[in-house]
Amino acid sequence: MKKMLLALVFIAQAATISIAAETDKETKEDIARHRAIAAAHENAAKCREADKGEEVCNKALQTACKGLAIGKFCGMKHEH
Repeated sequence: MKKMLLALVFIAQAATISIAAETDKETKEDIARHRAIAAAHENAAKCREADKGEEVCNKALQTACKGLAIGKFCGMKHEH
């Protein structure tokens, strides 16, 4: 009985460590996505500062954000 209990404890610990590792991996991926989205928005701001048209800059933003965020404005839209 003690061996079975000990085995269950080890299994539970292994599962906890596995879940923590997966969560850490997901967190790192999420951070990388946020940085990529932020870089795309920074480039869009620089595009606008360079007096390029809104349509041109939005198209570049959409291209840079493809597969990163939801919506055609890379997960962020503000009013004009």
